[in-house]
Amino acid sequence: MIRTQIQLTDAQAAAVKARAAAEGRSMADVIRSCVDEALPAQAAADPGERLRRALAAVGSLRGGPTDLAAKHDAALADSHR
Repeated sequence: MIRTQIQLTDAQAAAVKARAAAEGRSMADVIRSCVDEALPAQAAADPGERLRRALAAVGSLRGGPTDLAAKHDAALADSHR
């Protein structure tokens, strides 16, 4: 393991401490679990597997705007309204 330091807000630290106490775990273990949930193992997958999955997804999306490449800024703005 690699030792590191992070800074948490008071609320975050209290929440981590409460969960650790409730589950009988260390705060470090709770934080590691949260990081594992936030960063799926898929990111570290074999490059060949990632390529195979990417190629399998090509062409699988149907519908939606046909001019998205040209009007991506407007589509993004619309998605946040």
